[in-house]
Amino acid sequence: MDTQEFEQLVAEEFPNAVPEKFRDLIQNVAFLVEDEPSRALRREEHLAAHETLLGHYRGIPATARGDQYGVGATLPDTITLFRLPIEEEARELEHSYILQNIRMLPEETVRKVIRDTIWHEVAHHFGYDEHQVRAKEQKRRR
Repeated sequence: MDTQEFEQLVAEEFPNAVPEKFRDLIQNVAFLVEDEPSRALRREEHLAAHETLLGHYRGIPATARGDQYGVGATLPDTITLFRLPIEEEARELEHSYILQNIRMLPEETVRKVIRDTIWHEVAHHFGYDEHQVRAKEQKRRR
């Protein structure tokens, strides 16, 4: 899948990933797509050689923004989705589905991973740390 097709899926899946009551609360956040995490980001996140990121939030969480937030020039927070790791995760998920005799088309699987990644990174925007996000994801999957 090329970058343009992937970006289109991200745009289409955003409303499916984030409940409506939270969408209007997301302010000053730019959504980006990159092929994969940079070496600098991998070092910053202390990733081992076999680890990767599907997405990354960078900014000031909504819960930490004070009264002075946005006064003057304020660059937007960013949520970056990484196309190649998401596609790889989708391929692994498809293999898992085949073993469980679950039928999903490849694009549907990519869409699911995109939705889950958007949800995860938006949770960071709302102030949840990695441990809290993973706990919420477990509840969400039940």
